[in-house]
Amino acid sequence: MKKERTFTDKMHLWGSVWSVSALLVLYSVPLIFSIRYNAFPEFNTLFKALLTVVPIYWATAVIEVITYTPMLGAGGTYLSFLTGNITNLKLPCAMNAMERAKVKANSEEGEIISTIAIGASAITTTVIIAIGVLAFSPVLPKILAEGSVIKPAFEYVVPALFGALGASYFAKYWKISILPIAVGILAYIFSPGLPVGTMIFVTIAVSILGAFSMYKLKIIK
Repeated sequence: MKKERTFTDKMHLWGSVWSVSALLVLYSVPLIFSIRYNAFPEFNTLFKALLTVVPIYWATAVIEVITYTPMLGAGGTYLSFLTGNITNLKLPCAMNAMERAKVKANSEEGEIISTIAIGASAITTTVIIAIGVLAFSPVLPKILAEGSVIKPAFEYVVPALFGALGASYFAKYWKISILPIAVGILAYIFSPGLPVGTMIFVTIAVSILGAFSMYKLKIIK
């Protein structure tokens, strides 16, 4: 008797299919251009260039998967890595949706809420970007021009988003928040160029270890 696939099985199947499909499409673009114009890069030059860049991205990719998957769930992770903009948009949307629904990230309910929130955010973002491009393309050069009074505001959009999202968590779990915030500040003081993905992984690890230690010391329950 054939075993019926569960929702999780189907999610992993189609997540893998679309992830591989997206990679094939991405790699096909430079390949098609190279074949069409017979302009292939020299292997030695390409290898030397990749040797300095790829290890950084590999490390970041592994760290991001380990970091984001417990927070987003399997479905949310597949959607997020396919549509991109995880740190700035997908993660805040998923966390806020689960917070409002009062579900945990590692539960079945949290898995569904996270997937729906990320899917909705991807669709909404695409629609808003399309409308924004059409509506603001005539005036955008003036807004972003040097000397524009509005330009500095664009540099603080992401910090404002995470500040507003994080404030509620910091206020609710202030004892657990002190240690990772302090570690993050010190890390950026001594290493300002530290990648965001690495910093997220570090602060999450510190948060887990700090919360476990506080629990053992009966500082938190």
